[in-house]
Amino acid sequence: MAGGEGKAKPLELTPTWIVASICSAIVIISLLFERLLHRLGKRLMRSRKKPLYEALLRVKDELMVLGFISLLLTVFQGAMGRLCVRRSVMGHMLPCKPPAPDGVAETAHFVLGGARRLLAAGAASDDHCLRKGKVPVLSVEAIHQLHIFIFILAVTHFVVSASTIILGIMQTRNWHHWERKIHANSDNAPEMIKHVQEFKFIQDHFKGHKKRWRIFGWMCSFFKQFYGSVTEEDYTTMRLGFVMKHCNPTFNFYNYMIRALEADFKKVVGVSWYLWAMLMIFLLLNVQGWYVYIWISLGPFIMLLLVGSKMEHIITELAYEVAQKHTAIQGDLVVAPSDDFFWFHRPKLVLLLIHIVLFQNAFEIALFFWLLVTYGFKSCIMGNPTYAIARVVISVVSQLICCYITLPLYAIVSHMGSSFKRVMFDENVTEGLLNWAEKAKRRTSVDVGNSGVDEADGVAVQITDAHADSSVK
Repeated sequence: MAGGEGKAKPLELTPTWIVASICSAIVIISLLFERLLHRLGKRLMRSRKKPLYEALLRVKDELMVLGFISLLLTVFQGAMGRLCVRRSVMGHMLPCKPPAPDGVAETAHFVLGGARRLLAAGAASDDHCLRKGKVPVLSVEAIHQLHIFIFILAVTHFVVSASTIILGIMQTRNWHHWERKIHANSDNAPEMIKHVQEFKFIQDHFKGHKKRWRIFGWMCSFFKQFYGSVTEEDYTTMRLGFVMKHCNPTFNFYNYMIRALEADFKKVVGVSWYLWAMLMIFLLLNVQGWYVYIWISLGPFIMLLLVGSKMEHIITELAYEVAQKHTAIQGDLVVAPSDDFFWFHRPKLVLLLIHIVLFQNAFEIALFFWLLVTYGFKSCIMGNPTYAIARVVISVVSQLICCYITLPLYAIVSHMGSSFKRVMFDENVTEGLLNWAEKAKRRTSVDVGNSGVDEADGVAVQITDAHADSSVK
């Protein structure tokens, strides 16, 4: 337009009522969101959901990290726009084929899908590099799009993690009925001697001592995760093995298991450093013609099948160990939980793999919708439409498998290790023991002897450790 009426106006030429209105809206929305989180935290504390409250605090920490990333991208976008490189450097590892060289293309900055649109705010930076015969390393528009993608990814990861935990807990509702049934039938009945093969748990999982049956057990474990992954006999037997090792038969194992899942949610909902490292690798490998993202989407799917098979095979190993050591058993069948059943003797490794799977699924889902809204379904950066749809379908299937199969299996099999989790103790008991240990340390610090200090330190470590190594009788 004549007189530059169509150009974007700087802040000093913008009416104050517009600036005040926009800022007021942003501040009000931010304050409402902050109060919503505050009320949610108070409600969780009143309902004695401390693990979920700690998960909420973890979400707040992640929001702070996102805010800091946003601040850095905003502050340094001008400096990155003035960072110039040779044109030949920009011709390697592109997500799309560059446009044909012409007069228009030479003045555009090609990045993230070949977009050749420039924001008015970045025109000066581009001119600065073009005068040197170079191009900016990252345009203002590219920084803005990357900014939005990181925010969408973090939100998607939180939604995916939360929905997985909620659906997984809902999938275990039948187990609550089994727990009540066990407590209702807890009367002392005469202990009869039965052959080990008469127990249904052994019949379902033990197929023989020969080596070929051990291999066949892996195949059965792979397929069993898709139907009746945890039966009532499985739950009853594993529950009894846990309570006989760590506490007493009247212990409410179901409530302990749900509290442990809520505590694990605090770890799963966060974006750890290794997940950020994975994100950088994913962005690096998004090269035209490599089709890396289709393989990335297959990774979580294969990993979930392996984890589910391993969890089922641990149940088989529990049955095999009992059948190998005993011919007849008096009373109930009791299995022996041990870390030896898990990969590298680390039950925590399973939760780490689930955390990675959830992040990869969130990445695929967030990437697809971000590309769909920003560039369109038929854009070059979206890739082959068939591959794009296949990636989303695989991610959704992986998410359903994680919600309805892998997580319920993890919820109970993860407690078949040699130790128990801190949530076994009631919150008041835990706080009381911690306070007692702290007072004992302060009281004995006055004494000359150090034996009391060592005893208090031992109690404090035992209670505060996430996985205690001793047994509670």
